[in-house]
Order: sequence, then structure tokens, then C-alpha cells
Amino acid sequence: MSLKGRLAALWLTRMRQIFDIVANTSNILLLLKDSSNAIPHCSLDRQNRFWHDRTIASAVKRMAGQSAPASIVENAEALSQRYESMQPVDILSDALETTIFSRPAVVSSFGAESVVLLHMIAGIAPDLPVLFIDTGKIFGETLRYRDRVQHFLGLEDVRTVGPQKAIVDEADPIGALNRTDPDACCAVRKAAALNRALAPFDSWISGRKRHQSALRSQMSIVEIVDGRAKLNPLANWSREEIKNHLIENRLPDHPLVREGYLSIGCMPCSERVKPGDDPRSGRWTSFEKTECGIHLPHKPETK
Repeated sequence: MSLKGRLAALWLTRMRQIFDIVANTSNILLLLKDSSNAIPHCSLDRQNRFWHDRTIASAVKRMAGQSAPASIVENAEALSQRYESMQPVDILSDALETTIFSRPAVVSSFGAESVVLLHMIAGIAPDLPVLFIDTGKIFGETLRYRDRVQHFLGLEDVRTVGPQKAIVDEADPIGALNRTDPDACCAVRKAAALNRALAPFDSWISGRKRHQSALRSQMSIVEIVDGRAKLNPLANWSREEIKNHLIENRLPDHPLVREGYLSIGCMPCSERVKPGDDPRSGRWTSFEKTECGIHLPHKPETK
């Protein structure tokens, strides 16, 4: 089998793993069986092309779900325990000096509280790549807010990533998949796009907090997912601490927050939150769903 064929087969395997966690995805699986010629790619500048070519093999291994070495897992657990007593900015500074976060990217929705993490990143490493997934259903307010925050903070490398058009056209031809199968919609428009975008990186940084939902309340500060380290430096911060950081640093807030949106994702699947409710209660309100899929807890690997 040619290199192109092997890459296609590995990518197809990874996509199947993603869709295994969602309900009612039989139609999408049939689509993916016919998509062996669709090879994932990342929009990279010329400066990164050589590096990307040298590391594509390891990236494909991660996409195929290979286990992380035991030493990396142990290191992540030790770091996570040590970071429990540290402030987010100190966690970030320390993590970026470790070997498991040697080539990281920040993943940001530019949502309700995203500017807090991005503000810290800008003060430590403004050239760190920031990945933003434009699913094709993002609020116009979010797109404009992304641009405003980038320039306000001086972020030097914000990359907008989208889903592959051919797959979206087949899986969601009229753009209404979110109404019938939001898990499948998220997998096609968001999870697959992020997977491609993360291929050149060995680790990533998320702005999730434990207070946001019951599901997120159990997450570790450092996780290993599909062989790649993931850092949640704001995990321990409360809503009050987030609010105080916004005010003290005079950071621009997302315009939809003033209208009652406390968790902001795609327009069809985000609604206003009632006072006192879980911040994510406004997401996918007609379904038993609280996560898009890119942040689902990592299941321990079995031998």
C-alpha cells in the first residue's frame, strides 16, 4: 500500500474511533468508508512545512490512538498533582518548560471566558499557536470577538481551522444535522477538524474549568489523550476568580455574555442561561449532551 493509502487508512481508523462515542452514526460511518482518498492536512506556513514533514509519522500514530509511553503518563500524573497548589499563570510558565509540552498549541473557542487564558498566554508566549475551529455555524459576534481579542492581546499566531468541505457536504448536505444528531454534527464539524489541526503538535492547552459542569469537575490539570499531553491550567479557578481576572485586567468580554450566554459555541446549539444555572446548561438544550466531543474524558487504555 502506498504512503497515501496508509495515511488514509489510519485517518479512517481514527475517525471511526471518534464516531464510536456518538449515537446514531451509521450513516456517517458509511460515508467514511468511501472517503479513503480524503487525506487530512493542516494549513501551515512555509516556516513550519519542513518540521511538519519530519513529524507526520508520529502524528499519524497519535491519530491511530496508540498508547503514550508509561513514563509520559507518570510524568503527567506527577505534574498534575504538583500543579494543584499553583496559580494558572505559574502552571503555564512551568509546563512550557517541560518535555511533554515541548511543542504545544492553545485551543480556544473565543467564547465567554476564553480571554482569561489567552491573556495569560499573551504575557508568557504570545507567539504560541492558538487554534480556533470555525465549524461554519459560529456566531458572527464570536468571529469579530476573535479578531478583537487577537489584536488587543497581541497574539501573534491565531489559526482558524475548518472542517473538510467534502465530508460536510455529504454528512450534512442541508446543514441541519445538529437538529437530529448533534453528536455526529460535532464530530464532523469540530472533532475531526481539531484532530487535523493538532497533528503537528505534541500537546495542547485548554481553558476548561471544573466549575463549568459536573462532567468537568473531575478532570485533571494534566491529561494524556491519544498519546498527546493536555494542560488545563484554569481547572481550579472559580467563577469569582475568573470574573476578578477579567475586571482587574480590563479584558474585553464577549458581547453575547451581556445577553445571557454563559457558554458560547455554535449558534444553533447555544442559548441563554437562566440565573443560577450551570453555565453550560444553555448548550444543546433539547438533548442529553453537555460536551461537543473534543473534551470528552480520556478512557483508560486496557491491555
